Amino acid sequence: MKTAKPITVLLAEDHVVVREGLCSLLNADGNFRVVAETRTGREAVELTLALRPDVVLMDIAMPVLNGLEATKQILATDPSAKVLILSAYSDDEYVLRTSAAGAAGFLEKQTSAAILTKAIHEVAKGNTFYSPTITKSLLKHEHNPRNRAGMEKVNVTRLTSRESEVLQLVAEGSTNRQIGADLGISVKTVEKHRQHIMDKLNIHDTAGLTRFAIATGVIENNVRLTIV
Repeated sequence: MKTAKPITVLLAEDHVVVREGLCSLLNADGNFRVVAETRTGREAVELTLALRPDVVLMDIAMPVLNGLEATKQILATDPSAKVLILSAYSDDEYVLRTSAAGAAGFLEKQTSAAILTKAIHEVAKGNTFYSPTITKSLLKHEHNPRNRAGMEKVNVTRLTSRESEVLQLVAEGSTNRQIGADLGISVKTVEKHRQHIMDKLNIHDTAGLTRFAIATGVIENNVRLTIV
């Protein structure tokens, strides 16, 4: 049954084939209207705040700014925004971090079209929606004090939003000058952020930062690093 007014959706996904497939699926359904598509987290933030879609369908691993940080920035500016994560990464840590960031739901990319469309409907109505396997994961952590304590320990060294942006750009191979230009800050400020990141993580070389970014899902492991 078609809704009286299509639900507007913004797609943030860096893989073209996946993005085009999602766009075709949603537009063909009749209950949705894809208002914008993007391949980077930063564009997702800008487009969401400009277009105010009903639901943002967000991947986690994207260039320039990953989906987790993009979600944080969107909700910091517009707490009423509704972000639904659709990702190939479904480890407990990813789920818990996106939930803590304020995402309204989380689905694995291998989910069915029926579950995806149901999730978008529920999130658009202001509800949360997690796939069955992810719901089990969240309940497990909620009822296990050891898991909660472990997450709290991880959060102690959590980077600020700006530091996370700098970390991702460093890991993607950008120079300090390029990072400064991308973020609209001085090279000296970039250097300070890099130093703070290294101090917090106790990692003191670019290769180490890149390995950390890959291990924590900030970037995908197919990113190639050139050390200069």
